[in-house]
Amino acid sequence: MSGQALQRTWWTEKSRLLPREHVARYKLSQQNPTAQLIFMSAAQASRPGRKKSDPNRAPSSEVLLEAAGEVFAERGLEGARVDDIARRAGVNKQLVYHYFENKDGLYAAVLEHVYSRIRQREQELDLSRFPAEEAMRRLIEFSFDYLAEHPDFVSLVADENAHGGRHLQGSSRVEAVNRPIVDLIGETLTRGEADGVFRKGLDPLHVYLSIAGMAFFYFANSHTLSRIFNRELRSPEAVAERRAHLTDFALNAIRSRSV
Repeated sequence: MSGQALQRTWWTEKSRLLPREHVARYKLSQQNPTAQLIFMSAAQASRPGRKKSDPNRAPSSEVLLEAAGEVFAERGLEGARVDDIARRAGVNKQLVYHYFENKDGLYAAVLEHVYSRIRQREQELDLSRFPAEEAMRRLIEFSFDYLAEHPDFVSLVADENAHGGRHLQGSSRVEAVNRPIVDLIGETLTRGEADGVFRKGLDPLHVYLSIAGMAFFYFANSHTLSRIFNRELRSPEAVAERRAHLTDFALNAIRSRSV
């Protein structure tokens, strides 16, 4: 009997024993692997006799994706092993194969996860509360700080680009996940134009690419840049100096210019 058939059999026999919220989670779980993990965690948590150390217990999606992200960031797609990911997450590796089919499927899910996380943090800035220029300043500084605090994100994105971005090609979520940042910048630019502080006709996507690109290049290449220019660019002082320069540079690029 196939894995899916076994899962359906288990559901038929056990569904009446589950709380109603677990039934709803099961229906949602059929839509994507991440939701399946959440459902199975909840369902198994309701069974007596399961200990947290049980390697067959399904973890939350966050635990598994975080563990996978760490390993992929450290070793790249080619160097990462499913055994190591499963061990770090505290699960049986067969669970990884069951939900993601293979290492590439897990890698694609990790990429969606890390993009979702940064986009969520950007929305939490609630930039509409601030005047347009202050909102852009906060967004620029956040973009820089996020990469400084999350080197794994830099490593994962660089590794995916080294593979031609092929794992994101099949994603049905990646565009919807990332579109809000362009919309957010567009709304802020429009407010700034109305206030007379920003230039007219700026493309929000290009503004985003400039902000993200300057920060990403710095953190992705700080080791080689430090060596070829014989200047330490990874110290806290150097990072703070770069942050201030990038913020000032980006704001000056979009400010209204008097002739």
